[in-house]
Parts: sequence; structure tokens; C-alpha cells
Amino acid sequence: MQTRFIQIAGVIWTLVYASIIVWIYATEPRSFREVATNSRVAVRLYEINQEKFNNGMTLFRRDQFRAARDEWSGADPAQIDAQTQFYIGYACYREGWGRVYEDDALFKQGLEAVNRAISLAPNGTLVVDDPNLQIHSAAELKAELEQGTETSWKDLNPLKLFRQRK
Repeated sequence: MQTRFIQIAGVIWTLVYASIIVWIYATEPRSFREVATNSRVAVRLYEINQEKFNNGMTLFRRDQFRAARDEWSGADPAQIDAQTQFYIGYACYREGWGRVYEDDALFKQGLEAVNRAISLAPNGTLVVDDPNLQIHSAAELKAELEQGTETSWKDLNPLKLFRQRK
């Protein structure tokens, strides 16, 4: 009976070990920190770093958008919090917006973040209740970013110099 138990335990241990190896290859972590983050996500224990998120909000309100994006990226390394991804996209929009032209690279980066936010939001709808923002929904932010990446005759309109950033 004892040898049978040892054989069953060995088979179970081998299957567990093999599944861990397959999971590591499937998620392709670059560091041990990523392994830990992916593990917390897998067992539903993942939470964003609220202190870094708040630091990002402070920087965002001081118009230090690049530093705010860095803080939010550190607050949500797994990129699975819809609100954080929305703010990253909004920071890209605010930094890349210009009266004469928009920074296409920042707008594309913002569009990627907003698309992540929309895919993570329940029912694909994300509304952020922040009175300091002029854009409150992810869909509206996505439309602004898409419009900024398009090249059209509207780009030559001289009245564009008088428009306000949202």
C-alpha cells in the first residue's frame, strides 16, 4: 500500500511541476518580479499599488504627464486595472496634444492603453468620475486619440490654433 501511495504522489508532483513549467513558458516573464505578479493575477490576489497610483495622480495634476505614466505603470505592472490604463491613455493624450500638431507616437501609445482599459472594463464601458477631467469615458478618449492620429485636411485649418485641450 505504501509503494502505491508513493507512486501516486510522484505522479501528482510530476504533473504539478510540469504545469508550472508550461505556465512559465506560456507567460514568458522577464524577471522574478513578473513571475510573482503573474502568480498573484492567476490566483486573483492582484491589486494595484495605491500609493504609486496616488503619486501618479499628483504628478498628472501638475502636468507632469511622463512621470505620472511611469508611476501608473509601476502601480499596475500587469496592466489589468481599467482605471489605471484609462489614466495612462489620458496622460498620453494630454502630453501629445498640440495646437499645431499631435505627437502620433504618444497618441498611439495612449490608444493602446485606452483599448486595454475598454477591454478590461465590465461590458466594455468605462466612465471615470473625476471632476478635474474634461473627458470622462474611455470611448470618448479613444475617439479623440483616433482623431489625432488621422491625417486629413482639417489639420491645415488655421482656426485649430484656438481650440482647447480636453
